[in-house]
Amino acid sequence: MVLVLNLTGCATFENFKSTFIDKEEEPESTVRIGVFEPLSGKDKEMGEMEARGIELAHTMFPKALGKEVELVYGDNKSDMNVAESVAKELVDKRVSIVLGSYGSANSLAAVSTFEKAKLPAIAITNTNPLVTSYNPFYFRVCLLDSFQGVALAKYSVEALKASSAAIMRPENDDYAIAVSQTFSDKFIQMTGNANAVVVSCDYEADKKKQVTEDLKKIKESGAQVVFLPVKLEEAAEILKQAKKMGVTALFLGTDQWDSTKLMELAGKEAVQNVSFSTIFDPNTNTTIMSDNFKKAYKAKYGQDAVPESAAALGFDAYMIAVDSLNKAGTALNGEALRKVIANTREFPGASGTITFDMNGDPIKSVVVKKIVGGQAISAYTMEPDIVSMY
Repeated sequence: MVLVLNLTGCATFENFKSTFIDKEEEPESTVRIGVFEPLSGKDKEMGEMEARGIELAHTMFPKALGKEVELVYGDNKSDMNVAESVAKELVDKRVSIVLGSYGSANSLAAVSTFEKAKLPAIAITNTNPLVTSYNPFYFRVCLLDSFQGVALAKYSVEALKASSAAIMRPENDDYAIAVSQTFSDKFIQMTGNANAVVVSCDYEADKKKQVTEDLKKIKESGAQVVFLPVKLEEAAEILKQAKKMGVTALFLGTDQWDSTKLMELAGKEAVQNVSFSTIFDPNTNTTIMSDNFKKAYKAKYGQDAVPESAAALGFDAYMIAVDSLNKAGTALNGEALRKVIANTREFPGASGTITFDMNGDPIKSVVVKKIVGGQAISAYTMEPDIVSMY
């Protein structure tokens, strides 16, 4: 399951370090990497979490091109209007690559600025497709929501042997519509049955009676799995209702469910038949770097500290930036750096093996967890077929 084994000469951490990180001294100016994050305002907590991963990677690997790497911080204050001016400041400070921002709106505000300056940027937890879709200089290390739909469909068919599914989603929710479509398409393709999705319900979130009626339809349909792409709080209420009504199908959610709060809100009994995809699983080592990242994280923040996915992704963004700088051999040529980043293939990050597609989005492994005995454990890992995606 570990794609990194395919990397020639990278069977150990020291080989990884010498292959991707250590390079000879280059006669260039000080290397600057921009940290474009909301370090104040409503998104401060998540901005700091992304920065925590960046800073940990910087501590472990402080050099690029044989020079010390300087982290240049740009606080966009959780405000997309401020984000645009902060993006221009980072350009003026001649950073080589930008990492961030938390909040897709903040990144979108900077898209045109970075593209015009030919300054490569790597988003960390952004899931909005627009961040990378129309800008060749913006990349991301976080999975698109749609990719999680594919992973959950494969898990349903390959691991659960399910042949029938139901979809239950909130009405007029663009996110739910998009991810449901990818789940449905993949499930139908894998089962070979055009009618494999036996029930599809669009409900109004504030109408409990309609939710009850939809759950009744699902129960009567005999669907083996139910895809429910909703936020954690809403999922908890529906799971409790499903338990009361005796719905026995396994409920599937995305990384929005990846929190101990799900059990707290829904209750232990209601989550016994639940699985969800996750962006980063601290209990699964998908690459050489996964284990080293977790050890370093615990060494710095305490042995009981559990790294959040945002920190792991921030770590990976920095690592790819340093690797790309070394491969490009320059800190000043944005176009050269962009091409190198775009050609990233099977990079062994803390969150999994990363390959960028033609849009700058990552093709990477997805872990699916299942709640068993009150604990979320790894139940399935989907490794992408990279060859078929090019």
